[in-house]
Amino acid sequence: MSSAKCQQTQCVASVVPGRIAIAAFCLLALVSGQTRPVRAADPVSTASVISVLHLGREIITSIMETWDLVDEVGDVHLPYKRGNDKKILKQMYMISQQIENSEHQILNNAQLTVDILLKQLMFEFRLENYLQELADLMNRVSHREQIMRSYVESEEKIEQLTLESFASSTVALDVNSIPLLLARIDLLVSGSRDLPFKKPGILELLLQNTEEAKSTICSFGVSAQQVLYQLYNAISITELKGYSMMQFSWMLLKAYGKGNFTAESRLMRRRFEDRTSRTQQLLQRVMQQASRDYWRCDPERNQQKEGETFLQITRLLQGYVENEVDMNTENTCKENCAHYSWGVKQEQCYKDLYCSKQPKCSGRIYNCEYMDSDMWICPSATSSNRRYEYIEYENGVILGQKGHCPRGTTKVDSWWRWLFWHCSYCMCLCDDAGPRSDRYINMRESVSDVMNNKIVTGMRFVKKNRIIHLIVQQGTLLPRGLIDNTTLEWVEAEGYNILSPNVRNGQDYHTLNHDNRILDLDDLEVQPSYVLTGVRFRLLGNHLNMEIRMTEMDFGTGKLVDPDKSIWIGSDKTEHSEEKRTEVKLDRPHVPLLTPSKSIPDSESNQFIRFRESDRGMDAAQTTVPFFDAQPVVPAKPIPLAGAGLFHKGRPKFGGFIAPKVLTYDFGPHVQPPASQIPPESEERQLPRQR
Repeated sequence: MSSAKCQQTQCVASVVPGRIAIAAFCLLALVSGQTRPVRAADPVSTASVISVLHLGREIITSIMETWDLVDEVGDVHLPYKRGNDKKILKQMYMISQQIENSEHQILNNAQLTVDILLKQLMFEFRLENYLQELADLMNRVSHREQIMRSYVESEEKIEQLTLESFASSTVALDVNSIPLLLARIDLLVSGSRDLPFKKPGILELLLQNTEEAKSTICSFGVSAQQVLYQLYNAISITELKGYSMMQFSWMLLKAYGKGNFTAESRLMRRRFEDRTSRTQQLLQRVMQQASRDYWRCDPERNQQKEGETFLQITRLLQGYVENEVDMNTENTCKENCAHYSWGVKQEQCYKDLYCSKQPKCSGRIYNCEYMDSDMWICPSATSSNRRYEYIEYENGVILGQKGHCPRGTTKVDSWWRWLFWHCSYCMCLCDDAGPRSDRYINMRESVSDVMNNKIVTGMRFVKKNRIIHLIVQQGTLLPRGLIDNTTLEWVEAEGYNILSPNVRNGQDYHTLNHDNRILDLDDLEVQPSYVLTGVRFRLLGNHLNMEIRMTEMDFGTGKLVDPDKSIWIGSDKTEHSEEKRTEVKLDRPHVPLLTPSKSIPDSESNQFIRFRESDRGMDAAQTTVPFFDAQPVVPAKPIPLAGAGLFHKGRPKFGGFIAPKVLTYDFGPHVQPPASQIPPESEERQLPRQR
């Protein structure tokens, strides 16, 4: 057997008990060429065949070649067969050694297992039982393989009787034998189509549950489709382990002169191919229906930290107390508060009253409202982005959350002028783009280095120099949708600021204000055979609108095709389009960090949201909402992305968060095995020869 063949077989025959995930990564690593050379001439092209399927084909071929070790000697006396036995054990020893050498690298890659599924989701009773049983069966297969490994790795001689007993029990037809364990796994996974016992399998039930649990799927670190695909990988590896153990058992029994086992070997191969074919067809069907969205759950409230888990626009529209006498050039009080609602300015500070005791609103003043004549104002610390902690009116109305006031309250009273005019203090909104207001969104692109075959593997919001940037993570693309983990890095936000030379508003960045504070919410998907390679914002009317860049790739080779011809795409829909863009309205929103439960997505693609002030009653309108979710949106297993989007997540009466989401690459079309798992021209060579 060639060293490449040995390594392929090694991956199958050396999974540590309970570590199904390790096997899945061994599988992916082997096929991508990271731990074994690529075959020079495959009779059937596998460039577009998914890794796990390709490996299954390779394993079958390798095992059939190993049968040659048993057939080399022919019908001679048993002592010679004992030498043949040693050759088989040597190959099995090489298998365990290869996995041991690769184990550290494999363990550094997180994979979804049945145990994680059980911990992360609240399943219906039937699915939970199925998963528990599946985990038990897979562990039994792994446990038997551990026994086999202990024999082949033993430095002391293992007696023939011991090996013969192990081989016989492996292929026996009792409840603990490998054939029946695999049959039970197949029934759990695929379900039964025969009446009256028709029932769905785990993959179908899991699809239903992940769709119903969209608000918690973010806790997996992968999309729903990845959940299904990774579980399939774990199951496939278990199938390969069981198949390999049975084939090796028959080889040993034949070497010990216990029979020919040609028919058994052939029948087992056909059963294995039938099972894997059915599972592949089922997987492809459920993957077509499974969501590929991945986003981040809110962290726990005590783990929220500005700059790390969230960002905020500051002082965009903020509650501001001003007397009407200061909002007109005539120094009069002949109007009322509601008159000053459309962008007036503070014209003067009459007699240095309360206007001299608070920071001036140097911008425009909107939406003024009369609450009561007299009030007590608790000012915020000078270092705070707030102006007031709370305001208590004489009539008992309180704006904000009344508590201890470190700076002390200030009594503010309206007054009468000439008995006819009441000079009222109004509660307004201040739109002041001063040095305390972070209200800028980067419009420069954030892209991967496509000329060096790098693609986008994640996104996140960051704030730099008071400007909020949406940046990407990049990694080098490998064959069959793999990513070189050692190349993962964030593309740093550019270091310019709004006062830098040759930096222009509307081109390099967008300034939010009362009239321009709308953000479009869209899900953008690349075309088939393309991957995500960049993001940026543009202005569509007065809407800030996201675009993505896509670049064509060759799935089999892992190479980007014509990277210099990458394409930018976005959604041009507006409120006036045939399919009208609709608004996500925030009703009296409170500060999102104070929500008693975690946010859930409450927007859809082709919507928009306006940044606004927090509720006057709950927060004295001191906070701009929604916030931005600043957590990295990177699937736990790096994967090519097929799209990206922005959405709003929150709870009723809270401001919520603008959050990025990514769309994982659709592996479904690649779940297509070759016409035959075994090259046709090699069929005669691969079958054990009759004697």
